[in-house]
Amino acid sequence: MQELRRDLHDRKYSATELAQFYLDRISAFNDRINCFITVDEEGCLERAAEFDSQFGSSTTQPLCGIPIAHKDLFCTAGLPTTCASNMLKSFIAPYDATVVKRTFDKGTVSLGKTNMDEFAMGSSNETSFFGPVRNPWNLNRVPGGSSGGAAAAVASGMTPLATGSDTGGSIRQPASLCGVTGLKPTYGRVSRFGMIAFASSLDQGGPMAHSAIDVYELLAAMEGHDPLDSTSADVSKTILPESNQSLVIGYPEAIFDGLDKNIAGCIEEARAEFEALGHTIKSVELPHVEAAIAAYYVLSSAEASTNLARYDGVRYGHRAAESEDLIDMYCKSRTEGFGLEVKRRILTGTYSLSVGYFDAYYLKAQKIRRLVRDGFLTAFENVDLILAPVTPSPAFEIASLNKQPIEMYRQDLYTIPVSLAGLPALSLPCGFVDGLPVGMQLIGPHFAEGAVLGGGIAFQNVTDWHDQHPALEATLGS
Repeated sequence: MQELRRDLHDRKYSATELAQFYLDRISAFNDRINCFITVDEEGCLERAAEFDSQFGSSTTQPLCGIPIAHKDLFCTAGLPTTCASNMLKSFIAPYDATVVKRTFDKGTVSLGKTNMDEFAMGSSNETSFFGPVRNPWNLNRVPGGSSGGAAAAVASGMTPLATGSDTGGSIRQPASLCGVTGLKPTYGRVSRFGMIAFASSLDQGGPMAHSAIDVYELLAAMEGHDPLDSTSADVSKTILPESNQSLVIGYPEAIFDGLDKNIAGCIEEARAEFEALGHTIKSVELPHVEAAIAAYYVLSSAEASTNLARYDGVRYGHRAAESEDLIDMYCKSRTEGFGLEVKRRILTGTYSLSVGYFDAYYLKAQKIRRLVRDGFLTAFENVDLILAPVTPSPAFEIASLNKQPIEMYRQDLYTIPVSLAGLPALSLPCGFVDGLPVGMQLIGPHFAEGAVLGGGIAFQNVTDWHDQHPALEATLGS
């Protein structure tokens, strides 16, 4: 993105030409990869032309003329916001989400809305009503979820910037599997207003791009207190640390059980790289993380069952064509509107909140969540950041885990503990396994995005994993 901004400023090409370049990429490759649900060609070119006509007065905005794609759970006035669900396939929001509005105000040019797992529930981007997204590095592999469309769009060069959301790993996991950089901010750092809810105590919007410096600049456009979101934190803007600042980085080797040995090798090489940069590596323990997956799926499903209760076919969303009475209309509308995974989580969540099971499941999961959080806080008394894997394996084959929901949930093994604790974490590329990209994550204390991004930028200054791109034309032709 840095080069794009310089070229726009130097007038090597216009914003309209740049927008058309990315629209042409989408036209050429989206049919096979399926990154986008909605492409706003008319609005994109109008916005770019507006920038060109105001060139000079508007170039003070840091992202002026830079194309962006928004995950299709951020409301966009005048465009469909589907959440990749039949339930909302015709829904057009009357307003922009705060994330959309703020990035627009900073000068971005929106290309459209990216595909995702339905209502952000999934780890492979296969639960979308609009079909699965494919990994640009290998079309037979998943891109990760739920922000798989955003990650694949960045990786395939269909957009330089994208917004995503992370509830249990939905930015970091697809970023890792697609070889791009993505940040899950601290819970409350980025406004959730206008972001369709999955699990309200966990959902957090965040930026995705090729590099950590680009992620930083997009975060700067997105972050900040929002009076429209009661969970929005009133904290200072993210500031990058001095480039020569030495850090103590925690290395929790005990959690590496079950990690693909080749990915473990990539993480070990990254560890050595940080040591070469002058940082200190220190062993840390993260107790209770082995219980995080079970706690997460109880809590997130409970919140999902509550949040999705509003989709009943009455005010908006899918309504069954024929029904005998009101109850029948409710049942048919929800049965037709929601996909299998969403139904599974609604049922799981409703069960855990029911009389007789609330204490045994929901309250116990909340206690585990606190223990996981306290484990991280204890670790951060002795280290500045924690270096950890993102995924247990490289991108797996499409449909290979569809009948194994527990194994699918285990794909979030290394991302969920961070989400339960509400911490910031950056996923960035650190190598390849069998031709597929893998990532690592840098985890920081609450609101330490500056340190997390600073560590990522320092790593990317001496490595080029983030500069690797799939040979898309060859892949599509194979």
